[in-house]
Amino acid sequence: MAWHQVTHTFPSRSKGSYLVTHEVERAVESELKKFKIGMCNIFLQHTSASLCLNENVCREVREDLTMALDHIAPETLRYKHTDEGPDDMPGHVKSAIMGVSLDIPIRDGKLALGTWQGIYLSEHRTYQHRRTVVITLQGEKSGK
Repeated sequence: MAWHQVTHTFPSRSKGSYLVTHEVERAVESELKKFKIGMCNIFLQHTSASLCLNENVCREVREDLTMALDHIAPETLRYKHTDEGPDDMPGHVKSAIMGVSLDIPIRDGKLALGTWQGIYLSEHRTYQHRRTVVITLQGEKSGK
């Protein structure tokens, strides 16, 4: 069983959902291609952003996701935790609902995503933040 782990920091982004599949793949590219079979775990080290898998072609899906999350956890609720501004607690709620970790199978040196699947980073705070993930590859390397 082989392991490989890297930390990757995404560029600063403001509120929205962003397709980051290629950024994740580039962060582990040289090692990923050595794995025959395994799992890739992507863990986001933050509490007001999240990760998910979703539609990788249509930009409107990302816009609609952000809109729907704003409806589920609006800034207008009477939150008690307001120290960091009105967007902070809704960000925590959205992160708790969506999650901060993904497990994606590795097959023949590539992430085994479905045809229409992409990795999303959703930033739930209004202003730009840099977000960091720990990407861990685990599995059997090919004999090449």
